[in-house]
Amino acid sequence: MIFRAALAGLAAIVAVPAAALETYVIEPVHSQPVFEARHVGFSFQYGSFGKLAGKVTLDRVAKKGTVDIEIDPASIRSLSAALDNVLRSERFFNVAKYPTIAFRSSNVVFDNDKVTRVDGELTMLGVTKPVSLTVVNFVCGESPFNKRPMCGADATARIRRSEWGMTDGLAIGSPADEIRLMIPIEAYRE
Repeated sequence: MIFRAALAGLAAIVAVPAAALETYVIEPVHSQPVFEARHVGFSFQYGSFGKLAGKVTLDRVAKKGTVDIEIDPASIRSLSAALDNVLRSERFFNVAKYPTIAFRSSNVVFDNDKVTRVDGELTMLGVTKPVSLTVVNFVCGESPFNKRPMCGADATARIRRSEWGMTDGLAIGSPADEIRLMIPIEAYRE
């Protein structure tokens, strides 16, 4: 009787799926962050960053993961070379002194099999603050181009640039304090 109970307990343990940690390397061409900011109260203006690198780890069985993203602020693009130079200057991103914007998280939130939120910390201009990314359109599967396993998603957040010490132009809303970040991610499994 004791042997049967022990055997049943062992069978139950074996039936529980093992952790399945997968590492994904972000594909930079299809993972270019975009930002939206109101300009002097009249319209929304957009820009993007052309260089991003990072990794995502997912354990879809345990519903856990990590995200590690680095953005090169010198790769900023606003469709105006003159404005890009202003944005790279000490007035905004100060890329000479702070060559990296980083987002790091060890709290990936799942709803069933879908990632829905990533809570982490954004470091910009030497300041680190908590940021939650809302994740939509989380999809994993095989790439139709090279048949490799990949995942993709769209993440968004709203931040106040002044919290990172970026205050130039706030008095006239050029740009506004609230910035909407949109980060599309496509990543291949390692």
